[in-house]
Amino acid sequence: MFLYNLTLQRATGISFAIHGNFSGTKQQEIVVSRGKILELLRPDPNTGKVHTLLTVEVFGVIRSLMAFRLTGGTKDYIVVGSDSGRIVILEYQPSKNMFEKIHQETFGKSGCRRIVPGQFLAVDPKGRAVMISAIEKQKLVYILNRDAAARLTISSPLEAHKANTLVYHVVGVDVGFENPMFACLEMDYEEADNDPTGEAAANTQQTLTFYELDLGLNHVVRKYSEPLEEHGNFLITVPGGSDGPSGVLICSENYITYKNFGDQPDIRCPIPRRRNDLDDPERGMIFVCSATHKTKSMFFFLAQTEQGDIFKITLETDEDMVTEIRLKYFDTVPVAAAMCVLKTGFLFVASEFGNHYLYQIAHLGDDDEEPEFSSAMPLEEGDTFFFQPRPLKNLVLVDELDSLSPILFCQIADLANEDTPQLYVACGRGPRSSLRVLRHGLEVSEMAVSELPGNPNAVWTVRRHIEDEFDAYIIVSFVNATLVLSIGEDCGRRDDALVQVYPDGIRHIRADKRVNEWKTPGKKTIVKLVYFEMDPSGQLNEYTERKEMSADVVCMSLANVPPGEQRSRFLAVGLVDNTVRIISLDPSDCLQPLSMQALPAQPESLCIVEMGGTEKQDELGERGSIGFLYLNIGLQNGVLLRTVLDPVTGDLSDTRTRYLGSRPVKLFRVRMQGQEAVLAMSSRSWLSYSYQSRFHLTPLSYETLEFASGFASEQCPEGIVAISTNTLRILALEKLGAVFNQVAFPLQYTPRKFVIHPESNNLIIIETDHNAYTEATKAQRKQQMAEEMVEAAGEDERELAAEMAAAFLNENLPESIFGAPKAGNGQWASVIRVMNPIQGNTLDLVQLEQNEAAFSVAVCRFSNTGDDWYVLVGVAKDLILNPRSVAGGFVYTYKLVNNGEKLEYLHKTPVEEVPAAIAPFQGRVLIGVGKLLRVYDLGKKKLLRKCENKHIANYISGIQTIGHRVIVSDVQESFIWVRYKRNENQLIIFADDTYPRWVTTASLLDYDTVAGADKFGNICVVRLPPNTNDEVDEDPTGNKALWDRGLLNGASQKAEVIMNYHVGETVLSLQKTTLIPGGSESLVYTTLSGGIGILVPFTSHEDHDFFQHVEMHLRSEHPPLCGRDHLSFRSYYFPVKNVIDGDLCEQFNSMEPNKQKNVSEELDRTPPEVSKKLEDIRTRYAF
Repeated sequence: MFLYNLTLQRATGISFAIHGNFSGTKQQEIVVSRGKILELLRPDPNTGKVHTLLTVEVFGVIRSLMAFRLTGGTKDYIVVGSDSGRIVILEYQPSKNMFEKIHQETFGKSGCRRIVPGQFLAVDPKGRAVMISAIEKQKLVYILNRDAAARLTISSPLEAHKANTLVYHVVGVDVGFENPMFACLEMDYEEADNDPTGEAAANTQQTLTFYELDLGLNHVVRKYSEPLEEHGNFLITVPGGSDGPSGVLICSENYITYKNFGDQPDIRCPIPRRRNDLDDPERGMIFVCSATHKTKSMFFFLAQTEQGDIFKITLETDEDMVTEIRLKYFDTVPVAAAMCVLKTGFLFVASEFGNHYLYQIAHLGDDDEEPEFSSAMPLEEGDTFFFQPRPLKNLVLVDELDSLSPILFCQIADLANEDTPQLYVACGRGPRSSLRVLRHGLEVSEMAVSELPGNPNAVWTVRRHIEDEFDAYIIVSFVNATLVLSIGEDCGRRDDALVQVYPDGIRHIRADKRVNEWKTPGKKTIVKLVYFEMDPSGQLNEYTERKEMSADVVCMSLANVPPGEQRSRFLAVGLVDNTVRIISLDPSDCLQPLSMQALPAQPESLCIVEMGGTEKQDELGERGSIGFLYLNIGLQNGVLLRTVLDPVTGDLSDTRTRYLGSRPVKLFRVRMQGQEAVLAMSSRSWLSYSYQSRFHLTPLSYETLEFASGFASEQCPEGIVAISTNTLRILALEKLGAVFNQVAFPLQYTPRKFVIHPESNNLIIIETDHNAYTEATKAQRKQQMAEEMVEAAGEDERELAAEMAAAFLNENLPESIFGAPKAGNGQWASVIRVMNPIQGNTLDLVQLEQNEAAFSVAVCRFSNTGDDWYVLVGVAKDLILNPRSVAGGFVYTYKLVNNGEKLEYLHKTPVEEVPAAIAPFQGRVLIGVGKLLRVYDLGKKKLLRKCENKHIANYISGIQTIGHRVIVSDVQESFIWVRYKRNENQLIIFADDTYPRWVTTASLLDYDTVAGADKFGNICVVRLPPNTNDEVDEDPTGNKALWDRGLLNGASQKAEVIMNYHVGETVLSLQKTTLIPGGSESLVYTTLSGGIGILVPFTSHEDHDFFQHVEMHLRSEHPPLCGRDHLSFRSYYFPVKNVIDGDLCEQFNSMEPNKQKNVSEELDRTPPEVSKKLEDIRTRYAF
């Protein structure tokens, strides 16, 4: 079995975000890393929408990211620290839309290791040096400069190693143009290591250490080091030189401290806490991320606490000494992994979990009522300030980037009866979690919908003047009339000429309302072609010769006039005899046929577009794109053909086909992201467009449209105006490149698993959060705090305190924004929810008690109770994760009543350990209780134990059943095959795996084969050899043990590994399914970072051979961007076996044309043939 890996939706969680002017213009851009992906985003300063310019897979783990600019430069470079053992400096090339690798310096082994640098990066704020550090021991400094041709140069590395030292964070200190300085949070563990009593370990302090790069001597000195009182978690550079006082802010538990050398005293200020917080009062509070904003005259920092509250931090200075730190509550946004303040006044928040946001900073919060806290205010040691959280006041949300991260569970099914299955994805964490329904398609935003006085048959938009940026009129055509609607405020005169075509002829309406008409000779249907040109004086001229065609003409298309030309070169004509002809419009050989192509059915419409080019500016500065000409042909049987049209000879070649729907396909040319695209309408509407050097053909998630035209106005520069029955709609497509459109339904806690009730199609979801309160406990805590507030007040303040307590009880801040209170270790909250997946409404909600955590759920029937459906939920009681202890567990049994809409509680069955897996089995149920595998049946008062097996190694994390076989996944020891013997009532282990795998999820492929994923990001397929015997007996006498011990102390029979593959993100769900109607089966996986991918089998040997060669050539010709070796990345834990990486193969399309040519010649093909093969395997299984 050979498989091909394809990513359908790239990971959406962001681990790092940096901002700068990467394209060298004044525009601010953001570079984000999503695990193994680098992405360049550009927020549009006018609309606030975030556009993705470029996404690149780097096939390596990005561990750190920094923007870097040479002194006096205008362009930012990107420095990447990864697991490749190399430092890589990239530059964004806007003309080619690619990241170019400028430097790649090797310094160590590959992999994420303790002492190999790459985990931390720091740059000198003046752009002279960069430090790359490991978690322990090694630090390297590279000096960056420019040569005579203004290219970036890099020095050999200077070492700043110190053994036995752990590093927590590194930043560059802003010292103006003095010698570059780096500050590190370090801890020396040498004494703790050598002291057996453990006293030294308890007394070890963190230190703040400054390293100076002496540019004169060209080496690094450890300049100064001092111990810290609190444990710091990160540093913030304070602007220096002429801009500020220099130094660093240390963010530590409960405090923020300013330090600098010299006579500067430490200034320290406590981190303010929320007033009346339900959190455990003993819990410390830390800042988790920060962003700095600096202008010529001032600077400030925004720092976010782990509850999501942002504080604006400013420093008061006297000459060059800092006298106080001031903190002011700014706003609360979801907890971020990274924040960027852009020069354009936006705040980009890359959320730790869930959607990412772009806010506009509307106010700086200088003149509001909010209290300002200062380090100069007197406080007792250990006390802090309090503030009141509130809804957004200084920030305004302008854009939201959908993110599925983290996907905890996913099932694919067609519950809405739409032919194409939907993906039901449980994602998010805590109060921000949601159940999302994903459908393949582009999201459509409705800008306007208006009713029309009848059913129109067509719509067009017209500009006043050819040079206008926006359209001025919408023209709606009815059978007997034409309606002209004006767009915008100015309803004035027409400045340019229009041409109106009607059944008997053509009218040309001049700007001054004069009309020229041309009548068709007689009542013929179309057999002739007549060509008109507008001459410079504005007359409509008929070309002298007419062209007789051999059959009736059904459709025609002219290409757009290329920039700098007078006329378009080609006319495409579709005829009744199932052919398309290309006809020249060149004055020298006008209306001469150039080429023709036979079609499988009659054409319905044609459209010539120029696509796939990169934007270029010609000599005059006119923007245009130099792409390829494509002729799109829509057939009457619902098929779309795309053919390459040679711009010189007019030849047609390289045809691709896709079936779009049951109606004839109509085509319309529209503009998307500055390039031409084609809107194709059949029973669904599709958009064919080029995005990041790949063609996409995506359906619109919208009702059927009948006719459309491109539309441009100030509010909506790239819209579509369309008609559907008797309405006129103006639509915009903003999320190009997205594969799925999402509908999200909010949940209360983190969803762990869900099952689908087969009869009603309702979902039964279990949601569980650690470190959380249930609703009941929360209400109780609030009540208790309110009573304490009243009791603590004196006689004269009673009334005021009672009012405050009442206000406190009434205030209800939404937890999805302000976060849920942290209850402490070992506190759990859970609910069981029954949800209708189509409307998204909750039909029933069962709250479990405090510290009961639901871990598993199953829906099943028991053979002794007829047709009733039961839901079983496995719950742990008082589970403490570290050190692990559990007070036991329960299996709750509910009966589904009211057609699967309500849970009726039957009983709960106590068990000794956590019931982490439940599966229906032959009219009974299998439950994994800790490491015991048991069969239970339904009883009146509880579930009755029928049979058990005690020989599973650690902890059962999943159970799959097929026939008499049970495949158990162990948390650490891969798969164990168990046979249930009905007659003896025994569960007997008959086979297992030879590798340890920390299985997270598994899926059966057939009777002998199982696919599984582990927590390190690998997917494997394991199969029992053909001679496996599952008729083995248990051996009570012990005789057999002497001669059949089995390999590695396990079962006597071992499974074989069919395939291994490292995805690079933890996979939490696997399912074998078909994604498109009529497609073949594929194995779909979803990852913790929000990625969705598929593994598809090859059907023929030559296909496999071809893709193997493509992958081999790309590994050598197009190595990964961050210097990691592709083969070793895909073999991180196990050597990659029988899988070809489609993500690498598809980078063929973004290679340079000459490299494409070399690779395809090695394969005895042409570049279009190779990209056609890549597209075909994708569309055969998915989208």
